[in-house]
Amino acid sequence: MTTGGKVALAAGLVGLGVAGRLLPHAWNFTPIIAITLVAGHYLGKKFSVWIPLAAMLVGDFWLGFYEAKLMLVVYLSLAFVGLVSSYSIKHLRATRVLAVSTISSSIFFLSTNLAVWQFSAWYPKTLAGLTECYMAGLPFFRNALFGDVIYTTSLFLAIELGFYLFALRSTAEKQAKATV
Repeated sequence: MTTGGKVALAAGLVGLGVAGRLLPHAWNFTPIIAITLVAGHYLGKKFSVWIPLAAMLVGDFWLGFYEAKLMLVVYLSLAFVGLVSSYSIKHLRATRVLAVSTISSSIFFLSTNLAVWQFSAWYPKTLAGLTECYMAGLPFFRNALFGDVIYTTSLFLAIELGFYLFALRSTAEKQAKATV
């Protein structure tokens, strides 16, 4: 991929992440994990961390900031998912993409709900309170999981289709020049 292509992809991913958070959507059904995984695969480790964080920061600027400790855990969870994804989807296979998307959703759910339990007054600081916190988060996790799998699959398919169509066009142009 050319430098211009990488810049365009990075800007597009940030834009998609921001739009996915600002436009009406089901709770937690956003493209943030998907853009993290796509950035990790096509752009590398550094971008897999900074692209989702940029999208989150811009979105939070418009939606409003929240509890600093919880926000830090959200951002660190995304950074961790970005680092892991840049290593785990080296070779694009449907089963690997689905597995990494599901694992990423789970990491995000487990870490952020643990932070909600730890840093909020909503749940008692007991095992029962932690269980209650995770149980209350299950509907959000379901939405996040579906969104992550759908967005991740769609983004990878769209980008790979774009590469394929570009290669077809380039081949056709080369053949046309060769016959002239």
